[in-house]
Amino acid sequence: MSVPVIPFAEGEARLDWLALCDAFEAGHRMPRAEIGDTFLYRGADTLLSRAAWIDGLGIAVKSATIFPGNGAHGLASVHGGVNPYADDAGLLEAIVDFHLVTKWKTAGDSLTAARRLARPDSREILIVGAGTVGRSLREAYGTAFPDARFTLWNRSRARADEMAADFPGTVVADDLEAAVRAADIVTSATMTKAPLIRGDWLRPGQHLDLIGAFRPDMREADDAALARARVFVDSRDTTLGHIGELKIPVEAGAFRAEDIVADYYDPPDRFRRESDEEITLFKNGGGAHLDLMCARYILSRWQAG
Repeated sequence: MSVPVIPFAEGEARLDWLALCDAFEAGHRMPRAEIGDTFLYRGADTLLSRAAWIDGLGIAVKSATIFPGNGAHGLASVHGGVNPYADDAGLLEAIVDFHLVTKWKTAGDSLTAARRLARPDSREILIVGAGTVGRSLREAYGTAFPDARFTLWNRSRARADEMAADFPGTVVADDLEAAVRAADIVTSATMTKAPLIRGDWLRPGQHLDLIGAFRPDMREADDAALARARVFVDSRDTTLGHIGELKIPVEAGAFRAEDIVADYYDPPDRFRRESDEEITLFKNGGGAHLDLMCARYILSRWQAG
């Protein structure tokens, strides 16, 4: 039996950020996913294999190679594929472009949290990192916060200028501290290992969205940021054990696992902002269950024509 191959451009033309957030909400009302993650490392290089099974929604397997040094050779740093399988008989249902699933899953995950945690009147949004994820965050947040003004910071000013040129009205900042202090929402997607964002820079009412760290030795915000904020994650199962953003401070005694307020599987009234003055922090771990939900959404839109 032939299965559809869903390429990036043709698949993306059918998608909508807010509808994807709704699909994530619906997916988390289903039984909790069974998740199996495997990480293999060779220096800075990573082989990531993620699988998820949600009873009633099916199975997805996503494999990716992440080679940060590829850029020096004119190659993309990430390669892989996503295969959704039918829940009833285990049949392969599609081959979905890896980058399509990753783009929409990653930014959609953060946007789902921001719709619950950021102040609805947020008007100043700072994107930290001008890479591929930074661009998708600009698209996603621009949909949910259409009246917001966007500022961009990146280690390389030239790359920030390139991205800003593609999104008219985006301002490039040179001073990260000043940009963080001025923002209502800070969304960060970098490859840093040492924290870039300091808790001392945060002010009441902000929402901090952390995406970049995916290895045990990576984090984007310091201990003070965790201490000052109410902390949320997409899944305790996929963030606490192997992502440095939480693993490092937990092992150092600077943060406790039980200090996480909620993840998406908790009742919605727990995963929300409680006051205009509190600081909220969301760690986007991007587990395989989200890949499955996203791939299902993409496949449904493809089938609908």
